[in-house]
Amino acid sequence: MNNMLLMKAHEIQAELKSIRQDIHAHPEMAMEEIRTSKLIISKLKEWGVTVTEGVGKTGVVGTLKSTKSGDRSIGLRADMDALQLTEKTGVSYCSTKTGTMHACGHDGHTTMLLGAAKYLAEHRDSFCGTVHFVFQPAEEGQTGAIAMINDKLFERFPMDTIYGLHNYSEQLGTFAICTGPMMAAADPWFVTFHGTGGHGGAAPHRATDVTVLQAQFILALQTIVSRNINALDTAVISVGAIESGSFGSVNVMPSKIRIGGTARSLKQSVRDIIERRIRELADGLAASYGCTAEVEYVRLGIPLVNHEEETKRAIKAAKAVVNEANVNPNGQPSMGGEDFAFLLVERPGAFIFLGINNEAETRNLHSPTYDFNDDAIPYGVAYWISLVQQELSI
Repeated sequence: MNNMLLMKAHEIQAELKSIRQDIHAHPEMAMEEIRTSKLIISKLKEWGVTVTEGVGKTGVVGTLKSTKSGDRSIGLRADMDALQLTEKTGVSYCSTKTGTMHACGHDGHTTMLLGAAKYLAEHRDSFCGTVHFVFQPAEEGQTGAIAMINDKLFERFPMDTIYGLHNYSEQLGTFAICTGPMMAAADPWFVTFHGTGGHGGAAPHRATDVTVLQAQFILALQTIVSRNINALDTAVISVGAIESGSFGSVNVMPSKIRIGGTARSLKQSVRDIIERRIRELADGLAASYGCTAEVEYVRLGIPLVNHEEETKRAIKAAKAVVNEANVNPNGQPSMGGEDFAFLLVERPGAFIFLGINNEAETRNLHSPTYDFNDDAIPYGVAYWISLVQQELSI
């Protein structure tokens, strides 16, 4: 454990806290991170970091070379975008944009990576090689990583490895990670049933009823995980939206009903089963009710799979910052989605969770009352510095 790194990170916490709260007050949706990018660019240039703008549209890459030349290179990634949500925190730096807020901590992720860039720029003699600070847009829509890859991220900024970090609702200053699948593929799906519709009071027997059909379909969905997926595998299927009919004419049986939801999986084989069974159930049940079905299954992301060697390195770097007891090397995979997974297909690396909860407050992601804990900033900064100095050791 290196208490000095954490102490150094604490020394710049006040400045970083101000940056974080500024970003929080001015949230921007995916691919609209114009102000955020400008702030990042300004700070990186102020600290002497070489900046490349517009990578993957609104992404920013800061490049820092050590005093002593070295051939090794590492990438550190943070996401920048906000969520479509109305903030209810009541903090003085509350979102200035109605309906948009930082409810996933990307303001904190960006700030912690900026803190690492500031420290390392002032201590270029503490490592040997090149660090690329990757500020990615559009994580929430799972398009930002692909946009940066398509913009030749790894060709323009050669990296031997790449690492990511996300806050989570656990004890402040704790870390968790695991080798292999750590986060899920997050697939939205949509099913539309078509029937004849009709008069719900006078002649329901003359109509094909899509409302009863959708009720049976939703119940049948629950059998996919319980009866089609191996009990030792993990999967989630949830319904998030149902759209049909009119409360102004409740005696009218609708001719169309649309259902949407999400499916989560950690393995490709499980994902294939989920998609196949959703289609089979929709088509089979529709036929049995004299209706038709349209199914759209969108493979939006892929499972995030940590590389074994890089996971060990991330664990070692975290243990250098906090007590060994505060680093869980066998963390439980999350069924949340994360497009850092695409970066890990291109280069070896690892993704780690950082706990931000204190005893007084639990901070749940994607909640209108969520606010990143500024006390977590030094832990993230110190972790990044530890990782760079370890991987690009002199």
